[in-house]
Amino acid sequence: MISSLFIKDYALINEINIDFRKGLNIITGETGAGKSIIIGALGLLLGERASVEIIRKGSAKAIVEGNFFVQDNKRIKKLLADNELDTAPEMIIRREISEKGNNRCFINDTPVTLNLIKEAGDMLVDLHGQHEHQSLLRQETHIQVIDEASDYNDLIENYRNFFAELTNSENKLKEMLLKENSLKEKKDLYQFQLKEINSVDPLNQEDEHLEKELLILENSEKMLALTSELYSILYENDGAIHDQMVGVLSKLNELARIDSDFNEKSEEFNSALALINDVAEHLRSYRDKIDLDPARVETVRERLGAITLLKKKYGGSIETILEKKKILQEEIELSESYSEKLEELEKEIRVLKEKAGSAANEITKRRSLSAKKICGQVVEELKNIGIPDSSFEARMNRENAEYSDSGSLLIENKIYKGFNNGADILEFYISANKGEDLKPLSKVASGGEISRIMLSLKTVLAKNEKLPLLIFDEIDTGISGRIAQKVGAALKSLASYHQIIAITHLPQIAAMADTHYSVEKNYENERVTSKIQRLSNEESLKEVAKLISGEDVTEESIKTARQLIG
Repeated sequence: MISSLFIKDYALINEINIDFRKGLNIITGETGAGKSIIIGALGLLLGERASVEIIRKGSAKAIVEGNFFVQDNKRIKKLLADNELDTAPEMIIRREISEKGNNRCFINDTPVTLNLIKEAGDMLVDLHGQHEHQSLLRQETHIQVIDEASDYNDLIENYRNFFAELTNSENKLKEMLLKENSLKEKKDLYQFQLKEINSVDPLNQEDEHLEKELLILENSEKMLALTSELYSILYENDGAIHDQMVGVLSKLNELARIDSDFNEKSEEFNSALALINDVAEHLRSYRDKIDLDPARVETVRERLGAITLLKKKYGGSIETILEKKKILQEEIELSESYSEKLEELEKEIRVLKEKAGSAANEITKRRSLSAKKICGQVVEELKNIGIPDSSFEARMNRENAEYSDSGSLLIENKIYKGFNNGADILEFYISANKGEDLKPLSKVASGGEISRIMLSLKTVLAKNEKLPLLIFDEIDTGISGRIAQKVGAALKSLASYHQIIAITHLPQIAAMADTHYSVEKNYENERVTSKIQRLSNEESLKEVAKLISGEDVTEESIKTARQLIG
């Protein structure tokens, strides 16, 4: 629901801040006062395009900002998360339109695109008015309306699993068919490349080990000389470091026998001597293993050269060479067993077309029953609000397809196009008068008739509709008297499930308000300015009376207004 709406420098509005409440919010006011301007401002928050002409004269930019409670709206939370926007119990949408033509959009103070604003608006609000923003007039949403009001989600989920498998298998088939000529043409090349890789047959990280070995082999003479020299200095020469340290240790031990303070130093020096012995032994052992083998040097060089050449041709590392080898093996294997694999995949696709088709057929049966029930309820609602001889149908059909078409389904030996929710195309048809042909709901005339049709549908679907806020701009067009009272009662009932904002000129509807607002036109500094205020119970009573009798409120109109309010 929307909790507040801030509008600044928009059309006749200088600056207003409206706090909306739960239930039925009614807006009244004289013609031209600015009621529909408020609805137009709301439309901007829902992603409608803006013109610089809406900027109040003398101002640099117009601002519209709405606060929406979205704590329980999972779809909005997912949308924000998917777009890396902060989520909170309240979401703030702001539009700024400057006189230079710049159009800035924000969600929770973060700049976003107009498309994202529109996407969020589609999840929050259904606005029926001069600027239509209503899902029920879009044919593609009709099937969703029926499905969301029904209880066969398990059937749809089961179908979607089959349909996803079918789509995946068909994509594989397309890839195989596209590859057929390519495989035949490139088989010889693939075999040559695989043979080239297999002739070297590199191991993972082998190049690193060989490079380390080659470095040692190429410096083996130097290493032999260095290790021999160091071993002699430490251990073999007359006066070697080891011999000198043994002498030093003997004298330290002698000192320690006289003064125990030398015990610790004697032990430390003994450890140092052990370390010298260890280094000397390692040098001797390493020196004895050095093999001055020119043939091995050449072998390692040749092996590294062969691996380096493969790396240059196949991606720069042994890892990419091995990946290339795997791909080549798979492609060659596919080319050699292409016919068998193609036949196997085609059989799999036929089975999936049948399974998905059978699942879609079950959905059709349940969907048809649900649609018939809902349409009957809509006709009853239309009777209650002044369209007594209406007919309302949900017409379902299927689109024929070719077997080779992607996503086509086999249903009772016939081929139809498949969709994400089954095989059906559904559209609402209506006739408002006896004897008239039914016409698509998306093409019926605007005005009071379409408003009442929308209201009837929304009343039937109220418990299942996902949009938390419904807005009706002048829903009372073309009605009066007893029908107006019934329309007001229907709005009041609908407000039990949704927050509703409605503009009206009729006292019968205004009297149903949970919260009543009045828009009036004032003159400030010789300029027209629209203002809005929330009315108290007493003020609301007088406003309803004004709608009955005009500006001169009479005792009789007050009495009638009190009766209407109840």
